[in-house]
Amino acid sequence: MRQLQLLRRIATSCSAYQQASGASPGAQLEVFDGVLKAAQRDRAAQYPYSSDPLTDEVASRLVDRLEDCTRSFPRALVLGGAGLQVLHALRGGRGGVESATLVDTSQGMLHRAQREWNSSPSENLNSGVADNDRNSVCPKAEFVLADPTKEVLPVDPGSFDVVISCLGLHWVNDVPGMMAQCRFALRPDGLFVGAMLGGSTLQELRIACTLAQQEREGGVSPRTSPLAQVRDAGNLLTRAGLSIPTVDVDEINVQYRDVVDLVNHLRKMSETNSLIQRRESLPRDTALASAAAYTALFGENHTTIDDNASDSTIDSIPATYQVIYMTGWAPDPSQKKAAKRGSATVSFEDLSKAINSNEH
Repeated sequence: MRQLQLLRRIATSCSAYQQASGASPGAQLEVFDGVLKAAQRDRAAQYPYSSDPLTDEVASRLVDRLEDCTRSFPRALVLGGAGLQVLHALRGGRGGVESATLVDTSQGMLHRAQREWNSSPSENLNSGVADNDRNSVCPKAEFVLADPTKEVLPVDPGSFDVVISCLGLHWVNDVPGMMAQCRFALRPDGLFVGAMLGGSTLQELRIACTLAQQEREGGVSPRTSPLAQVRDAGNLLTRAGLSIPTVDVDEINVQYRDVVDLVNHLRKMSETNSLIQRRESLPRDTALASAAAYTALFGENHTTIDDNASDSTIDSIPATYQVIYMTGWAPDPSQKKAAKRGSATVSFEDLSKAINSNEH
């Protein structure tokens, strides 16, 4: 019965990812229920904190971008679903961060983050953070609760050197407005770095759910649109008033034992449906058909040799997570600017001739 309840969440999870961007990331539509999302995060906070290969990897890659800069960022604002993972990634003085403010709409997540952050290494054997890393330089952390009914950052303008948003923007109704708030929270020449899930995320689940609904129900929900695309991310940075915008994309493939294991992981990450117009239930046949289609289309068999030299088969299913990374800078007169159009003194034709003459 428990597994069936989880399977019934498959299509609703799939529907959430299909509809997650509404018309586009630039449209200010009330698509998501902020109170429900906070409640889902409160429930996810009841799980003991442990290392998560997906969120840990995204947070680490995001913080890596700070170390690509030649300057330091003493004050950091941390947002998003993987905020605690970002705090852990900042250990060791990475990015020159001395203090970090973690903002979340979930009281439960904040309490868990504070307990984990303030606890000793011996109390966190399952946290996935090495003891020598814990004993290294750590930023001072502050934990701030945001109102889930209002997409407003409870911070003062111009008070941070860097804003780090990790896996949270895809559940925001007014994404341009939120990114503009991040821009105003930055000091001049401050850095915004963000990671959000892109349109290819859980493509296997989406395909399986679509096929199952077509077979069992004769059609699929008409309210389907992809998550943010790369072009959307670039537009968001520009609309927020951030200069020198940069966007790049990663695809992370995670292997699960079965579909139930996948759905359990989504629940622990609080990545389940929070649409205002959500489908509360799913017919049993459709749920089972979705799981069967997923396994049939994408299941993988791995043959291994055990100690007794006998073959054994390990079944698993893959899930794709497309992560869009964004960086942009708060405007400052000291920043380099692109030359005006037509100001070049050498044409590409002359440059090509000079190169060809040197080669000969």
